[in-house]
Amino acid sequence: MRFSILQATARLLLSRLREGQLWASLLCALVLVAPGSASAERVRDLGQFQGVRSNQLTGYGIVVGLPGTGDDNLEYLTQAMKGVSGRMGLTLPPGVAPGLKNAAAVMVTADLPAFAKPGQRIDVTVSTIGKAKSLRGGALIMTPLYGADGQIYAMAQGNLAVGGLDAGGKDGSKVTINIPTVGRIADGASVERAVATGFDSSDVLRWNLFDADFLTAARVRDAINTRLPGTATVEDGVTLALRLPLDPNTRSSVMAAIEMVEVSPAETPARVIVNSRTGTVVINSAVRLSPAAISHGKLTVRIDENPTVVQPAPFSRGRTAVQEKSNITTDEEKHSVALFKGGASLSKVVDALNMLGVTPSDLVAILEALKQAGALRAEMVVI
Repeated sequence: MRFSILQATARLLLSRLREGQLWASLLCALVLVAPGSASAERVRDLGQFQGVRSNQLTGYGIVVGLPGTGDDNLEYLTQAMKGVSGRMGLTLPPGVAPGLKNAAAVMVTADLPAFAKPGQRIDVTVSTIGKAKSLRGGALIMTPLYGADGQIYAMAQGNLAVGGLDAGGKDGSKVTINIPTVGRIADGASVERAVATGFDSSDVLRWNLFDADFLTAARVRDAINTRLPGTATVEDGVTLALRLPLDPNTRSSVMAAIEMVEVSPAETPARVIVNSRTGTVVINSAVRLSPAAISHGKLTVRIDENPTVVQPAPFSRGRTAVQEKSNITTDEEKHSVALFKGGASLSKVVDALNMLGVTPSDLVAILEALKQAGALRAEMVVI
């Protein structure tokens, strides 16, 4: 709608260009302002409604039908199989431990989507918890899936799709492709219980930012109230309280409209992320430097041992000996000094560090030194 108004205004201004140069200047200003909303983001990309989320489900089950790649005689698998056979009317004699290389004890996990209703199907992931070598070709016996409250929310059963392969020879050679001990069943569970979200029972719905920021929360509030006056209030740096109609039909329409509202979020805080395991260093665009000078060099000390054998004179009573001879050399790389002016941006920081020829490990040392010197205006996060 805004762009259409700008187009109509531009046509009007073009028709009046003959009246003076002022109209041309105003037209240029409008054309430059028009694409200004390109940096805005939708509310749905910045956060989500509280309660409108998925819930994790877990269950303990048994996979049968394996070609000898199961758990063999795992104790808790044996107990589970006795329970399953008992429900089928088959009672095993006391003291009998059946060989179960064709079965495996597994953990079954799934995500229950928001608003999932009884009868709907969800995907499940099946993973071994014992010494089973592969789940390829197996089928999951009916397994209840529990929520965090201990209630059953779904029942899972079906044939597994396994993307991994494991093969071995009699000489001990072995080939493994991907992960053969994890499988998936598409639409493998049937929802038995719905989770209450408070969508149709609460006067106030809360919307939470993915990342806490007071300025972004205030901007979201203002954007929502501009479109729907008196709807949003800020509770803290993450949560907004939204007063919406109780009618589910109207409430859904209002929620959909709120999610599509465009907001310009606040600039992210200045951070330097260091991965201590891989040596990865990430510097975001908000990082700035105070005036500082950096000189980085490397001192190498090399010691070469050249032992020589000393022979005694003929017919003497001397003994052959080894004479040690060491050569010590030092080499210090010389680098120029990089000067950072106040408020140096990310591109200038990268250019200067590249000029010094630093490695990732050296870069971490330089950044830590800049932080200690008070020249690095950023938070350092080590992961």
